[in-house]
Amino acid sequence: MAETWTIGRLIAWTTDYFKSREIESPRLDAEVLLAHLLERDRMYLYVHFDEPLEEAELAAYREMVRRRAAREPVAYITGVREFMGYDFRVTPATLIPRPDTETLVEASIDGLKRLRERMRGDTEELRFADIGTGTGAIALSVLAETADEAVHGRVCATLVDISKAALTVAKENAERLGVADRADFYAGDFLAPLARDGRAYDAILSNPPYIRADEMAELAPEVRNYEPRTALTDGGDGLGFY
Repeated sequence: MAETWTIGRLIAWTTDYFKSREIESPRLDAEVLLAHLLERDRMYLYVHFDEPLEEAELAAYREMVRRRAAREPVAYITGVREFMGYDFRVTPATLIPRPDTETLVEASIDGLKRLRERMRGDTEELRFADIGTGTGAIALSVLAETADEAVHGRVCATLVDISKAALTVAKENAERLGVADRADFYAGDFLAPLARDGRAYDAILSNPPYIRADEMAELAPEVRNYEPRTALTDGGDGLGFY
């Protein structure tokens, strides 16, 4: 008789397995992967602890567990990372958005609001650029949070990245968030695309690489072995872009 693997049993086994592989958040990762596979939220798992999985689901989950045990980031396995309350598609071509970066988004929204107030009702749009946009998490979150033109006026963004693969992801995220009509995308190095387009910008945002090359070996394997190196370090002292 075949073994029955329920949701509860599977989470417990995976948690122990991830602990043995020194995964930092073993239970959370087990739950996130399983919830993604079942296309449910994590609360569903708690309510349906005794629900058995089908063989095809088990096979797919085993593959996800194998990848995570090899220290591949959860976001690359699921293809999604939550940021500012929005779901962003991520791929190995993009840096995974970090919660700390939400501070930059919040400060940018506040800065644009104060700029609009100083304009005293001027109807011209505000435009900012996001350099090294990756998934577009920073710029697109700002656009999503300033969608109410009655409050913020019209806010638009130019998203720049040297990686065309990253820009493809950013464009998809813009469509997902419903802000593509206020976003332009330029492939190029640092500020060069802005110099070519002849526009004036009210703000320039960026979260550029800042890790020293000699510190790369000390990073967690999830970062060191999987995230794009060019999004992490300038290959020198980490201050090149600054």
